[in-house]
Amino acid sequence: MNVAVIAGATGAVASRLVEHLDASGWEVVGLCRRPRPAHGRVRYVGVDLLDGASVAQALHGEPKATHVFYSARAKFGEGGLENVEDNVAMLRNVLDAAEANCPGLAHVHLVEGGKWYGQHLGAYPTPAKEDDERHIPPNFYYDQEDLLRSRQAGKPWAWSSSRPNVICDFAPGRARNIISIVGAYAAICRELGVRLDFPGHPHQFRSLTEVTDAGLLARGLAFMATAPACRNQAFNITNGDVFRWQRLWPRIAAAFKMTPGVVRTITLADWMRDKDPVWQRVTERHGLRLSRLEEIAQWTFADWLFRQTYDIVSSTTKLRRAGFHEAVDTEEMFLEQLARYREARILP
Repeated sequence: MNVAVIAGATGAVASRLVEHLDASGWEVVGLCRRPRPAHGRVRYVGVDLLDGASVAQALHGEPKATHVFYSARAKFGEGGLENVEDNVAMLRNVLDAAEANCPGLAHVHLVEGGKWYGQHLGAYPTPAKEDDERHIPPNFYYDQEDLLRSRQAGKPWAWSSSRPNVICDFAPGRARNIISIVGAYAAICRELGVRLDFPGHPHQFRSLTEVTDAGLLARGLAFMATAPACRNQAFNITNGDVFRWQRLWPRIAAAFKMTPGVVRTITLADWMRDKDPVWQRVTERHGLRLSRLEEIAQWTFADWLFRQTYDIVSSTTKLRRAGFHEAVDTEEMFLEQLARYREARILP
């Protein structure tokens, strides 16, 4: 039996991975700060990944572990520089503990992201390919992958890494999700009786961009960690298509029975600061679950995405050549996931 250790098991990347591996017959050990109740073949262990002793203790009783999926991330803000030292230390602690306690270790998978290509710094060559040149550091993804490569050299286990972009999911309680953010924004605009303006930069409205469905990502990670063709390599993984907000926005407006407006470059973090009373009216009017607006939408994340003024496109050819051929229609994904939020009485 494959036994997976997943670092960051309750985050945006790993939640669907836990479900997929459990349904596929894997045993799963989830490392996270706030453990959830065990279910199926899944159990959780409370761990501070910055505490090497804590990680070692957590894996001391897991000698049957065969695969490590690392999807954790140190605390960060939107935009540019992130903490290199902490992110590298967390991964190093997991590698130390896995190598010391898991003699059957076969594969370590590292989840990275689109910032590998410097998309947070401005326009970059597209479609981005896995062997593109690195931008000027710092970039913690570089340091993490360098660590992983050096640790694997000469070892029986293999590594792989993935580079998704803007993970989308039906994920109640996770405010850093463009699906629930767009839904909450639309609901507030409708409550206020205004059209659904696009709250970003005109260039972003018209540019090509991409996202990654969380379910597709989960299946892709499992493939990369088990397919011989993926050993010791990095792969982009997105939905496999691109879209423009210019085309999608009218469909979102129609889903909320609204009229699409114009492009207005506003800062949502500022304009939504006083809108919680409006959100409470929305929840009462439509009989939604009680929630605070900050639990539904992280406006700083939307501001970062909507202010990009260039194409965001990654090539997924390498992963397809390795044998993973799944794709998701992004426009349909948005509408389906918004519908799930509405069915769950989280959005109106």
